[in-house]
Amino acid sequence: MDHRRQIRMWVAALFGFFLVLDEYHCDQSSDVEKHLEMGRLMLARNQLQDALTHYHAAVDGDPSNYLTFFKRATVYLALGKAKFALADLDRVLELKPDFIAARLQVAQVLLKQGDLNTAEKVFYDVLSLVPSSEEAMLGIQKVEPLKQNIETARILQIQGDHHGAYSILTSVIESMPWDATLREMRAESRMALGDARGAIADIRSVTRMSNDNTEGYLRLSKMYYDIGEAEESLREIRECLRLDADHKECFAHYKIVKKVAKAITDMIAGETGGDFEQCSSEAKKVLKFEPRAEMVRFLAYEALCKCERRLSRFSESLNNCNEALKIQSIQSVFCERAETYLDTDMFDDAIRDYQAALEIEDGMQRAREGIERAKKMQKQSERRDYYKILGVSRQAGKKEIVKAYRKAAQQWHPDNFQGDEKKMAEKKFIDIAAAKEVLTDPEKRQKFDNGEDPLDPEGQRQQGFNPFQQFHNSPFQFKFHFN
Repeated sequence: MDHRRQIRMWVAALFGFFLVLDEYHCDQSSDVEKHLEMGRLMLARNQLQDALTHYHAAVDGDPSNYLTFFKRATVYLALGKAKFALADLDRVLELKPDFIAARLQVAQVLLKQGDLNTAEKVFYDVLSLVPSSEEAMLGIQKVEPLKQNIETARILQIQGDHHGAYSILTSVIESMPWDATLREMRAESRMALGDARGAIADIRSVTRMSNDNTEGYLRLSKMYYDIGEAEESLREIRECLRLDADHKECFAHYKIVKKVAKAITDMIAGETGGDFEQCSSEAKKVLKFEPRAEMVRFLAYEALCKCERRLSRFSESLNNCNEALKIQSIQSVFCERAETYLDTDMFDDAIRDYQAALEIEDGMQRAREGIERAKKMQKQSERRDYYKILGVSRQAGKKEIVKAYRKAAQQWHPDNFQGDEKKMAEKKFIDIAAAKEVLTDPEKRQKFDNGEDPLDPEGQRQQGFNPFQQFHNSPFQFKFHFN
């Protein structure tokens, strides 16, 4: 092969290589444009994660395009990922140092993060390049007032003026939403003002600003626990252990919360499911597991206040109602205690507790109806009390009532008595029969529980009530068979 022919072959081969390379760049450029267009569409639809995926692909396809980095930084900012946005903006300025929009964006991000000194410097850098930049001048004008407000808030917190500190911090956070320190300061003031949920919201924001915030999750868990939300506390402490399985303080807190959360869950299940022995048992476990956290103990005392009453353990119910009210005076516990008082015929105390509930919530229907019922029952106590006649509690079931009736009827059967005692027994027997009629009839029993006597003398005459005739077909023959 001669020299000229060899050169022609090399030229042809090189030409072919350049053609392939051009096609490759053309295809690559086409793919990048497609990803950029899809990213733009997703961003317009507020589908930020999808937009980010396309911008990742565009950056990978053309890592020298500063606009692609800038667009991806915009998506990162929309997602609140300031750290990644700043990295992209820095890359933009490496590729194109005179891109003013990127410099202004860097300054705005730094300001939102609370790095006021660096943000101020970047704003001045922009002014040195574009003296007429209004955005840079406005940014500089914000810095000093923000610094002064932050210092004022610190002083107010030291002085104990948390209302004033909270107001200033809320205003500052509008301009610096990504400053974790400000959120922590506001959480402190919110806790001091009794706004535990607001404080939790601030600390949750802090945890989102860091990819590895075990201390934040521990703090969140303790805050939830302190307001009695054991399940939420358990969820947050598990996040702490997920990040650091060997975190000693998180693990120690986890062991307590896990036991308490389970006991509270079982306690509530017992109460709602009508298993009041389970409710009582699990509530006592909560008190055993947790000797200090007041709101956790409040939940247990409140449950015992309700469940012990339904088990007719009235003394225990009252004691636990009292303990609950020492921690938190809420209307529902006043009403529960009032109903325990009603069960023990302490009508004045019941009325007083219902009135205390109304002082907390004036329109509380339960308390208003409770007062009316208590007054009726108090008036009724001067007449016959069918529960007392049969010697059963107000929670007694039909089976227990029938059993008590049979026992009382046998004891006071008029055939067992003579003379004046027989007349007394007849009267007693009439009351026993009336008690059985009322307490085994759901509608009549409900009326009686509401403070009405469905067998009052006026009603008996109108209805022709005759217990002897009703039960034995004769008012004067007492031939009974008690099975």
